[in-house]
Amino acid sequence: MKPVAANSLERFAETAEAVSATTKKLEKAALLGEYLQQLSDDDLARAARYFAGQQFALSDARTTNVGGSILSEALCAATGSSSESLGPRYARWGDGGDVAFEVFCETKPGNPPSLTLGETESLLARLSATRGKKAKTALLTAALSRATPLEAKYLVKLLSGDLRIGLREGLVEDAIARAFKKPLSDVSLANMLRGDIGEAAVRARAGVLQNVEMRLFHPLKSMLATPASDLADIARTMPGEFFVEDKFDGIRAQAHVQDGRVAIFSRTLDEISIRFPELHAPLAEFPTDVIMDGEIITARGEEILPFSDLQKRLGRKTVSEDLLASTPVAFVAWDLLYATGRALINDPLEARRAVLEDLIGANRESDPAVSRWAPGTLRLSQAKRFNEVAALDDEFAAARARGNEGLMIKDPSSFYKPGRRGREWLKLKRALATLDVVVTTVELGHGKRRGVLSDYTFAVRRSEKDGELLNIGKAYSGLTDAEIAEMTDWFRSHTLQEFAHGRVRVVEPLIVLEVTFDRVQPSNRHKGGYALRFPRIVRLRPDKNVEEIDTLETVRKLAEGNRAS
Repeated sequence: MKPVAANSLERFAETAEAVSATTKKLEKAALLGEYLQQLSDDDLARAARYFAGQQFALSDARTTNVGGSILSEALCAATGSSSESLGPRYARWGDGGDVAFEVFCETKPGNPPSLTLGETESLLARLSATRGKKAKTALLTAALSRATPLEAKYLVKLLSGDLRIGLREGLVEDAIARAFKKPLSDVSLANMLRGDIGEAAVRARAGVLQNVEMRLFHPLKSMLATPASDLADIARTMPGEFFVEDKFDGIRAQAHVQDGRVAIFSRTLDEISIRFPELHAPLAEFPTDVIMDGEIITARGEEILPFSDLQKRLGRKTVSEDLLASTPVAFVAWDLLYATGRALINDPLEARRAVLEDLIGANRESDPAVSRWAPGTLRLSQAKRFNEVAALDDEFAAARARGNEGLMIKDPSSFYKPGRRGREWLKLKRALATLDVVVTTVELGHGKRRGVLSDYTFAVRRSEKDGELLNIGKAYSGLTDAEIAEMTDWFRSHTLQEFAHGRVRVVEPLIVLEVTFDRVQPSNRHKGGYALRFPRIVRLRPDKNVEEIDTLETVRKLAEGNRAS
């Protein structure tokens, strides 16, 4: 048998299978590194991105927009399988790639390898450029028709956005560092600054990881805070001086400014500039190129408006004059990641804040027209210094009275760690507990909601490092009829499998909710061992992705708090 070429998707898939077969991180890195060393620079870049679960570089705004229904229809068209036969397979495997592998082993076991990594990249690009479900399905069907079972498996996995082989982006970085004998910190920094793990891999091989410049208008992942269980938890974590800021009830936003050009990105790395046109002018007047981290809130003068007002803008492609007037927004800056020609993420927070305060002050003083044009559209969070936690009860109450969620507590010496959740930043939220969860299954409602998908089963992650989703409850209430109708359309086009003649649907786990509840209690009904009593939906969180939802550890702590009380 002719050996499989290193640049083929089949060889990529064989390597992925070997990586999936071991739980040992060093073995995964060794297998990955040995494979990457055999590739040309172009294919090295492609393979690094694909192993990280990325269809394109993170700095590349393209998406394929291929959902579960397109994948299922293309799979059936390519193999002659019936759509009814896929449901039991999804139930058995729980992964679209494994379903594809099983179907292709049965229907097309003799297909020879047909796709290279370059051709895979071309297919992804064409899917991104193609409009319409029918056209996308036809394009994908043509590619799948000649695929091997392994090619089909990993093409579907790649289009689903998760290989599920026990690899995270950090482990791919580690494999690159080991393969080309470069410091992991240098590889990680290059990936972060350029927004392309493929470029980082090529640079590592060439030995040009030093002096990598930050690429503006490529969003960095947000540094995340850990929930503080109580004041004692804060005291243990912050024994010295710490900063305290209000925790704003808005959406996380990252502003990039260079030579008058402005782009605003969400925490999910999507550009949202078009939804907030009144922020462009004050940001464009900055005296230097910057990347700022902050929050977009709805506010009228000193009054903080409800998050529900802000939600009216989140799904809009255009913002009307009436909406601009009824939902005024402000950008509240609290951190500075880049300024004066250099990245600041490895400077202490205290130093970053000092530069940020100077820049915002200079911006206001240098152009008083900014404040006349839109009063209060650019603000600086107030970072108060505390040495002990005793005063935080009053500070928390004051933040709540101002219309904010609670408090952020930050170590002044902390570096900015994109995409990481540590204990250098803590968050203290409302007394009534809430969890960020992801929807896994939806059902048709009853009564007036019998025609819409209104009942949502939701899950948390097993841990920060283990993305396995564990269901912990089902919610029926909290969303408006308009929101339910919109989500029904979304869930129907992102269904992985159906049961009970379409009454129950397993869906792509992408929709994040914030839920509240009366208490957490042990339960054998759910795999995670816990269930929420009387859960209710607080709101949709389109600004968050599944990697940011809460973990089983947070649920466990809440359950322990119930027992203690």
